[in-house]
Amino acid sequence: MTYSIRDTQARCAALGHSPGTIDGMMGPKTRAAISAALQARGGRGIADLFHPSGLHRIHWHWTAGAYGVIDMERRAYNELIDQDGNVWDGLFRPEAQANYRVGHAASHTLNANTGAIGLSVDAMAGAQERPFFAGRAPVTWPQINALCERTAQHCAMYDIPVSRWSVLSHAEIQPTLGIRQRNKWDITWLPDMSAPGDPVQIGDRLRDMVRERMQDARVAA
Repeated sequence: MTYSIRDTQARCAALGHSPGTIDGMMGPKTRAAISAALQARGGRGIADLFHPSGLHRIHWHWTAGAYGVIDMERRAYNELIDQDGNVWDGLFRPEAQANYRVGHAASHTLNANTGAIGLSVDAMAGAQERPFFAGRAPVTWPQINALCERTAQHCAMYDIPVSRWSVLSHAEIQPTLGIRQRNKWDITWLPDMSAPGDPVQIGDRLRDMVRERMQDARVAA
């Protein structure tokens, strides 16, 4: 398993050791963050910072499609959630993302698919950001609740910290990880909002919901 400098920077940040700006450059701050993270985890090499599966991030999406999961969507995402909160498997299991290859894993995020699980709510057909229109298939609360539940389960399974650098929406990829995207605004709107909001603020709200579900699971156990 190999990890890019950008992936390593994001992993260090997610583990609580800041490398500075996530920029793909191996500078002194990145080296210091790697050293601190390895010491904290008792590791000897970069691979020791990651889960053995090679999975280290979760990306949230919406399909921009109508209600009703179709094969094209199943090919693009590892899991999809319909308007009633039911979870549908994608064509490729999450583990396929560890060694991403076109046609052998889900291509859900431009230049950022390796090691990243793609979870998508099946919604937002015909939506537009400005002036805002939620379209004919708006995101529903059952979808958001199921998205957070599945995220919590994957985080627990693959040792993915619930952080801005490891659990984030498609709209957060460019501002947080510095990987240019094509004007993506998913997920910047939730059903109780009158218009889209700041990507990171909405992401923080969703991450709080994920943490609640992880805490509930620990209490139940």
